[in-house]
Amino acid sequence: MDYRFSSLKNFVVKEAPLQGTKMQRINTEALEMILDGANPCDSDGEDINLKVDSDSELSQSSSDEETALQPKKRARLGTDVTETAKDGTVWHEEQVGTGPHFTPPSPYNADGEPTAEARRSITSRLQSFLCFITLDMLGIIQDCTVQHAKETDVDWFMGLSELMAFISITIMRGIIRRHPQRAQTDKFAAISNIWGLFVTNCITSYIPGRHITIDEQLFPSKTRCCFLQYSKPGKFGIKFWVACDLKTKYVCNILPYLGKDPTRPRGERVSESVVMRLMEPFLDKGRNVTTDNFFTSLSLAKQLLSRNTTILGTVNKIPQEIPLSTRQMHRNEFTTQVFSTTGATLTVYAPKRKKTVYVLSSMHSMIQTQDTAKKKPNTITLYNTTKCGVAVMDQMVREYTVRAGTWRWPVAVFYNMIDMAALNAHVLYQLCTGRQEKRVDFLLELARELAQTHVQVALAVCH
Repeated sequence: MDYRFSSLKNFVVKEAPLQGTKMQRINTEALEMILDGANPCDSDGEDINLKVDSDSELSQSSSDEETALQPKKRARLGTDVTETAKDGTVWHEEQVGTGPHFTPPSPYNADGEPTAEARRSITSRLQSFLCFITLDMLGIIQDCTVQHAKETDVDWFMGLSELMAFISITIMRGIIRRHPQRAQTDKFAAISNIWGLFVTNCITSYIPGRHITIDEQLFPSKTRCCFLQYSKPGKFGIKFWVACDLKTKYVCNILPYLGKDPTRPRGERVSESVVMRLMEPFLDKGRNVTTDNFFTSLSLAKQLLSRNTTILGTVNKIPQEIPLSTRQMHRNEFTTQVFSTTGATLTVYAPKRKKTVYVLSSMHSMIQTQDTAKKKPNTITLYNTTKCGVAVMDQMVREYTVRAGTWRWPVAVFYNMIDMAALNAHVLYQLCTGRQEKRVDFLLELARELAQTHVQVALAVCH
């Protein structure tokens, strides 16, 4: 039913027809209670609309139930309106441009840079690449390859220079076009040693800047393995969780998705576990992490805030920690609603009448809107700027990928490792030498340097 009151003395009651139910009579006492709660000053000269759910019973008992379920509405401007979500989180509705009830931690102000050890050791493209695919890692690959080959040919051998030449060929190709006991507990056993060394090298060779982006990467592959992921029709492969530096797109940390993790504590969300593991080497410095609605939650924001790290990300309107009043579908275009709770703010922005965006932030002490037609809040603007780190990185590695058809998943993972190592090496080479070089030129020279030793040995044998 729709009740419209033009003043306190004169009012008209308009009843909309109810579908599937009989017309309900309005209780006089309930109507007087509604009148007592309406303030004509709130209307700015316009009618005040008070809406009642057409499917609800207006008896005294059902009215009490609705009062308990429905979120509290703001009666007038300037009052402190609070709302309790289903999980017990207390939200304070804030005016746009006013500060919330918390102070965010001091931000990390430096840009990303190589570590001191990386600066001392990198003077060439090859040295930059060997920061990630080290000689020790190549030695392990060489030993495993020779051992496997000798099962069919006892005289087979491959030198280290030949292995480097093979990697050179895979890089050029991108430009131009087992352990049975361990496998029972470690699905990644066939390559976990090499992978662990690669990730450690990525972490220890670079200090990321203030903003880190976390998202998933799906490496296309048709290999046979138990953790192959299917995302969309025609799209499947091996999934990785990736943390990237926003400015340089450097791969700071990466985890493979292997299905259910038996080591994850019971009751802990997968998304929270992934973010905390990826961010562990970079916590306690005042950095910010940007995530999408798969990862973002209020409980994760509190965990990160306890480690002097903030979060900025979209959230789904379904979780119990979100105020019920934010779930309304129809909003006026370009309107903003702000809520705050302990350590976080929630921005509800409507870019279209039937579309609403929810952004949770623990780094913004004040939510302000732009002086433009769309009136975008500063949380939405910053999220749009910082959300694409992993997506851009994935686009860059695919442009000159070394990936080739294979039915063996360790080989597919190794290809992805080479792609990321080459991207990180390009970032370090430019920062350590001060030279700006196109990525395709860097890859061509890196391939030549990798193959140089083998070519010199082959020429010496021929002569």
